[in-house]
Amino acid sequence: MLAGVSADYYIRLEQGRDQHPSLQVLDALARALQLDENATAHLHGLAQPPTQRRRRSSRPEQAPAAITELIMSWPTTPAYVFGRYLDVLAANPVASALAPWFAVGENLVKGAFLDPRRRELRPDWERSLTGIVAALRANVGADIDDPRLTELVGELSLRSEEFRQLWARHDAMPKGSGTSVMSHPQVGRLELSYSKLPIPDTDRQTLSIYHAAPGSPSERALALLATTTVAEREPDRTLRS
Repeated sequence: MLAGVSADYYIRLEQGRDQHPSLQVLDALARALQLDENATAHLHGLAQPPTQRRRRSSRPEQAPAAITELIMSWPTTPAYVFGRYLDVLAANPVASALAPWFAVGENLVKGAFLDPRRRELRPDWERSLTGIVAALRANVGADIDDPRLTELVGELSLRSEEFRQLWARHDAMPKGSGTSVMSHPQVGRLELSYSKLPIPDTDRQTLSIYHAAPGSPSERALALLATTTVAEREPDRTLRS
């Protein structure tokens, strides 16, 4: 018996032969499997009948214009918006200068596994891989048959053994807040705090913000990095004038 559920019934759940378990059964299974809050929420999402799941729009994801304008007004604070598949939908210049995959059109999961520059930029890059795969699974929820997700997971599974192994673990945890250490090729070591803030009235879009402690070497390095982005844009303004 597992959490008051017979072995036969548990096997039926695993095989998908019972697709409508009660909330009490799901909570009992979560306790027995020692799932945390995020994993328990993911379990409940998977058990929802398809008719209760929100329909996804076929239109390309776009960051809210107001959020894009806001982050573009932060010259020394790296910030970007990512969507439900962890595609970057908006990014300010200092974010793109901080990491090449923090740029519109890039995918954070692909950057983590397929861009060799990540290993040079992030000393703890291997530890961060687990978190980004868990974040992707948490973001897409129960929509495991979503064509965009299928394409993304298929490509990464073919190109990365590490991704294939981590995806098979079924970890689910939204990206939260913490500290990141980077070894930047232009400004050296950066120790930055980051926050991931859900954007209201969007389909799981998230605002990601990095900042350094006031008066720290990392704050000065970020300011220096910001000046390089200004210098790179100056020729464009000269040509237009």
